[in-house]
Amino acid sequence: MINRIAIGAAVAAGVAAGAGPAAAQGENDVNAFAVEVDSLRQAARIPGLSLAVVRDGQVVLARGFGYADVEARVPATEHTPYNIASVTKTISGVLAMRLVEQGRLNLDRPMSGYTGWDEFCADAVAEGPAIFFRDLKCDQPITLRQVLGMRINGTPGERFYYNPIAFSWASRPMMQATGRPFSDLVADEIFRTAGMTESARQHRALPLRPDLAARLAQPYHVDSAGALVRSEQPGPQGDGAAGGVISTVADMARFDAALDGGWLISDASRAAMWRAGRNAAGQALPYGVGWFVQEVGGRRTVWHTGLWDGAYSALYLKLPDERLTLILLANSEGLRWDKALDEAALERSPFAAAFLRRFPRR
Repeated sequence: MINRIAIGAAVAAGVAAGAGPAAAQGENDVNAFAVEVDSLRQAARIPGLSLAVVRDGQVVLARGFGYADVEARVPATEHTPYNIASVTKTISGVLAMRLVEQGRLNLDRPMSGYTGWDEFCADAVAEGPAIFFRDLKCDQPITLRQVLGMRINGTPGERFYYNPIAFSWASRPMMQATGRPFSDLVADEIFRTAGMTESARQHRALPLRPDLAARLAQPYHVDSAGALVRSEQPGPQGDGAAGGVISTVADMARFDAALDGGWLISDASRAAMWRAGRNAAGQALPYGVGWFVQEVGGRRTVWHTGLWDGAYSALYLKLPDERLTLILLANSEGLRWDKALDEAALERSPFAAAFLRRFPRR
């Protein structure tokens, strides 16, 4: 039996210490990576950035750089809460697999079997953003697995195309299958199980927990004159699967340990979640269930970015074969990099490139 208390305590101790040397990673190497991250942060004009690196279930680096609130001079730390934006999709993917294990959800059930999908699909094609819905074929069978795998545009299942609006709707089948609000499911099945005390969901009908709201990193953007200015907080959304989570790198490290330790889902479910989708010709597509799946420099990576334009950005990157993880949360869009909606392109991220270089395969 997995000793959840012992592993959780090890993660908490590593976070509290800020860094603990990994078995095969020298302290100087870890510190050199931290220095490089801060240099990249400054080059990207990110006011505040929080960082965690986890290896073999142990936090080897947890630190903040810059300011969570520039005007008040509040430093960013590993306990600073941020809006993690689309990194939420990794949590939603784990929740879906957990519900499948419990026999409460079928990923291969057609979406038309869920109340409201047909109306949503028709309305989206008629009125939604053309970039996401102009080639959606509502008259063809689309499964929940394809929605969670970003494989619904064009002929369902045949190609990868990032569609966050459709992914957000995936909360509805989970709610209908369980009879519970999506945010309650996340809180009970994920946050509580993983010991995530610094995380919460928020949406139009669910205000952010006061203790997190008081510490939330303030968002910023660079204006047309090149000045750093405070942004408005992102507008309220529905109780969807694509976003809506506020968390810290310390808590995301707990999620990471719980995921790798088997507390949340089984090894088989985790492998299925991280298995690249394939089209009818057998071509691998760069997305599993809520996660990008990509090989970079011969190393298997699973990852996700998060972005609120002009406000927040995030990167959660795992090398599952090496039990190595990078978590970055920022209070600007400075972690973003150029990539099209039909590609992954992790290698273009300077932060990911630095991580892969500083932590070579052992």
